[in-house]
Amino acid sequence: MTNAQTPRSWPAWVVPVGVLALVGILIALVLSLVTPSESDSEESSGPTVVENPAGPDLSAAESRDENDLLAAGPADAPVVLVMFSDYQCPFCALWSENTLPAMMEHAEDGDLRIEVRDVNVFGPASERAARASYAAALQGAFWEYHHALFADGHHRTEANLSEEALIALAGDVGLDAEKFAADLNAPATAEVIAKNQNFGLELGATSTPMFVLGGKPIIGAQPTEVFEDAFQAALDSAR
Repeated sequence: MTNAQTPRSWPAWVVPVGVLALVGILIALVLSLVTPSESDSEESSGPTVVENPAGPDLSAAESRDENDLLAAGPADAPVVLVMFSDYQCPFCALWSENTLPAMMEHAEDGDLRIEVRDVNVFGPASERAARASYAAALQGAFWEYHHALFADGHHRTEANLSEEALIALAGDVGLDAEKFAADLNAPATAEVIAKNQNFGLELGATSTPMFVLGGKPIIGAQPTEVFEDAFQAALDSAR
């Protein structure tokens, strides 16, 4: 694991373009081996077969920035889970409802670091929701707002991701709506979200959800058991 015990500032985790290109190719190879059923729907759990579970080493996806507002768990945790997500993605909503709570328990125990990177492949409404989640993070309520956007395992409709709706949701969560609105539209917020998005896309996360757990890719909203097994294997390897 790269610099496992050393928190890094934001720019330090942006790896060279050549490395990203190579990693992107490796991710594409993994994605080509994942074949979702044509009958998948919003009620399904997404792709469930990964032909190459070993996969490439994607430890470069880990930030481990102790100032990261879109994260849970200690920066020096032995294992890192990076989630590449989209707030209009039904499978991301299902994963957040079904599997994220189990991963949060490991983060609370200090064994796992969870980092969220929104790639916004569904367009402007997704990007706006990602900015909203960061605005909530600036008030210390990222996870509360994240769960509100994915309430009961469902994503919001595009109409319910308008600026007005997102500000109203901030009020429902108990945030300062005026500050939230200012942060939502702040250039600094847009810059953070754009960096996350570009990094994810360059890494090969062109569909969601995609995860990097212990440096290994997991494609799709796999069952919780898949993540538990991968976490335990990574934890055993790190010890």
